[in-house]
Amino acid sequence: MNRRTLGCLFELLETFLITLVIFVLIQLFVAQPFQMQKLTMGNALTPGQFVLVDKLTPHFDDLHRGDIVIFTPPSGSPEDPSGTPYAERVIGVGGDTIDIHGGHVYLNGALLTEAYVLKNQTTAMADGGIKTWKLKADQLFVMGDNRMDPMTKDSRNYGPIDKSSVVGRAWLRYWPVGQFGLLPQGKQLPAPSGSPVSSTAP
Repeated sequence: MNRRTLGCLFELLETFLITLVIFVLIQLFVAQPFQMQKLTMGNALTPGQFVLVDKLTPHFDDLHRGDIVIFTPPSGSPEDPSGTPYAERVIGVGGDTIDIHGGHVYLNGALLTEAYVLKNQTTAMADGGIKTWKLKADQLFVMGDNRMDPMTKDSRNYGPIDKSSVVGRAWLRYWPVGQFGLLPQGKQLPAPSGSPVSSTAP
C-alpha cells in the first residue's frame, strides 16, 4: 500500500471520527430522538411517532406549564421498572400548588382549563379521593393527556418529579413525514382572559 493510499485512508478515518464525536456531542447536549411507545399523550403524540428532544434550551429557558417533557421515571415507578423515559405534560412548576378532586385539576386554587386532555375525559385519583401537592422549587408535576387510561401512570401515582430527571423538552415531530412539525411550547400557549393560571393547547 503506497503513501498516497495510506493518506486517503487516514483522512477517511479522521473524518469518520470527527463526525462520530460531533454526533455524540449533539446527542448528549443538544438534541436526541425519542419514539413514543405509549398512549399517555393522547392526540398530541401517538405511539410510533418520533420526536426530537431539545436538551439545550431548558438550561437557559426554564420549563413551562404546558411543555411536553421527556424524563427518567422515579425509582420504583409502577408503570415501567425498566427505566424507559416517559413523555408527559408539565402541569405545575416549582412553587405551585396542585389539587385534584371532583374530576378536575386546580392550580394555585383556580380551576385549570385543559383543552389538550382527550375529549370527555376527567382527571381523578385512582382511589377517587382528593390529593394536594405543594411543589418545591426543583420539582414539576406532570400528567399525560390521556387521563383515564388505566395503564397510564403519572404524578398522581408517583408524585412530583425532580427537574434533574428531565432529559429535555419535546420540540419537533419528524416522523411520520406527513405529521412533521414543531410542537407548541408551554409559553406559547394562550391563556384564557381573566385566568392567569389557566392554559389551553392546540
